[in-house]
Amino acid sequence: MPVTGSCHCGAIKYTLAEDPPQGAMACNCSICRRKGYLLHFTTPDKFILHTSRGEITTYTFKSHNIRHQFCKTCGCAPFGEGTGPGGQAVTVINLRCADGVDLDALKVQHVDGASR
Repeated sequence: MPVTGSCHCGAIKYTLAEDPPQGAMACNCSICRRKGYLLHFTTPDKFILHTSRGEITTYTFKSHNIRHQFCKTCGCAPFGEGTGPGGQAVTVINLRCADGVDLDALKVQHVDGASR
């Protein structure tokens, strides 16, 4: 069953062609801590963006490995794109923007991104 999601105003919409995740990553790096992300990493071929890239603004910092994608209208950041630790392309879903995912049921893995 695919997962759908969006930004707050609905200008950015996506479908994730996989079952809803059972787990998430919570990171304490400077951006994840401030935004409160619960993240799910997947491959780009499973991510379908239903929005023009013109509606999206990108933010990168530090190593620039992840391009944080956020809505030009509402500022919500439902996903990111970038390069994983092994050099492979990744898409990162902010599960707080995903529809129908029970956040309280997720097994959350805490990562110390602040020390990296």
